[in-house]
Amino acid sequence: MRDDVTPDVPAPRRRAFLTGAGALGAAAALPPVLAGCSTGPESTNDTGDGGTGKDRTLTAVIGYGNDGSWDPTQTASAFAMAANNHVYEGLLDTDPITRVPYPALGTEVPADPGATTWRFSLRPGATFHDGEPVTADDVVFVFDRILDPKTQTLAKGFFAPWLERVRKVDARTVELVLKFPFPDGLARLTLAKIMPKHVFSRPGAWDDAVKGLAVGSGPYRQTAHHPKSNTTFEAFAAYNGPRKPAFRKMNWLTIVDAAPRVAKISGTGAGAQIADNIPYANIPRLERGGLKVAGGAGMNNLFLMFNTRHKPFDDVRVRQALHYAIDTEKMVRVALKGHGKPASSFLDEGNPGYRRAATVYGHDPEKAKALLKAAGVRDLRIEIVSVNVSWIVDCLPTIKSSWDAIGVRTTLAPQETTAVFTKMDQNRDYQVVAAASNPNQFGLDADLIMHYNHGPENLWMRYTRWAGHPVARRLFRDMDRATREPDPARKKAMIQDYIDVVAEQAVLYPVVHNELVTAWDARELTGIRAQPYPGINLLQAAWV
Repeated sequence: MRDDVTPDVPAPRRRAFLTGAGALGAAAALPPVLAGCSTGPESTNDTGDGGTGKDRTLTAVIGYGNDGSWDPTQTASAFAMAANNHVYEGLLDTDPITRVPYPALGTEVPADPGATTWRFSLRPGATFHDGEPVTADDVVFVFDRILDPKTQTLAKGFFAPWLERVRKVDARTVELVLKFPFPDGLARLTLAKIMPKHVFSRPGAWDDAVKGLAVGSGPYRQTAHHPKSNTTFEAFAAYNGPRKPAFRKMNWLTIVDAAPRVAKISGTGAGAQIADNIPYANIPRLERGGLKVAGGAGMNNLFLMFNTRHKPFDDVRVRQALHYAIDTEKMVRVALKGHGKPASSFLDEGNPGYRRAATVYGHDPEKAKALLKAAGVRDLRIEIVSVNVSWIVDCLPTIKSSWDAIGVRTTLAPQETTAVFTKMDQNRDYQVVAAASNPNQFGLDADLIMHYNHGPENLWMRYTRWAGHPVARRLFRDMDRATREPDPARKKAMIQDYIDVVAEQAVLYPVVHNELVTAWDARELTGIRAQPYPGINLLQAAWV
């Protein structure tokens, strides 16, 4: 059973995110910092070149693939995003749990978040991993790419609605000019990782970034990248920023199969000190073995996505019926072992913008039958195309039994994540997709989360074939007005109101929100905090 890359949620150039990234190409074509990158996989048993004491290699196990896009402007890969947080810096970065911004390449957080111009001075002495200094030209280079209307990047959706332009003041100073006051934008600056212009302006360099080329200014530099196997890092000796590297070397293994991932961190011969994406059933065993196991609750969710051009899923009553039919309490109890909650809004209950939605899909099979009857639907047969993430696969039998119970004959078709979304990209017909998503990778603010999933031009809405519906067009206008609303309380109310529309329409909507679980050896590591989104963050961790 696999824990694949499904938290790598769709965005422009989806296949670049999810398809296997091939070899990086000839080492001679790469900057010296990456000249050692391998063109073939290494064994996942490799733990670097050893070392003892504080110089030993930290080995981490990541339950997602490392062969998605590594381009910070477009990736949604769980592995790559976690790694990039150690390799790159934004003008501001955010705490991995609270998401409060702190100075990174910028020397301070702007004193007035409500201003329409933010000025940043760059950290004196900051250099990229190849030894070149970080300059204002590098900052402008990255933001120009993000805001370029001719370039489709995931980051564009996070910045273009509110950021007008970024301009160079002098060699070490930049100004961000906003379209309107947008305090939430400060936390989003961590999503604009500053990349060296002299590296990524070369012909073909963005394709190299997709395949794994990573040159930043962060505390760790990438030393080798083996798609489908492992990626290695070492402390960047010239780093002079706020998050000093505590590990001389790190080896991150990608092990998407649950059993070998758990085995790698457990037992007397454990080959790793930390692992994410721990299956719920393995928690007691790992705790008995002396490991610290902790969960993070957030936006991680199983959602259903309907093809609204495939009848009868164009009828909102049918979509609602199928949600009402699902025994979500049983799903939480049996499949999630209690580590989740039935969705009561698009947002999880811990989100600062949460309000219980006007429509909540409690288990009500009689109501489901009545809605199907009102829609004139009989003898419905559904194939659920799903990703094969292990906890999603565990949840599917509950959906099937629930739909079978109301007379809907249901077939389950779990498959590789890449295969599922390649079909979506190819505009192939489908009925219902079940998959996992976690926008908390990008942040906590509700405006970001909702635009990520329901923005008028994003890929999710293209998959659902719903963006042209009159209700959708009104929704998108309401979302835009909420983005521009300066009063925080009114903005929150406006977002909550349009989430009610999203809940009622149930075109793309969560069934359950669940915890993500991390395990580590607290006898060896300190400073670890379990994230409510995929990956790990070791920027404040150290050897015991």
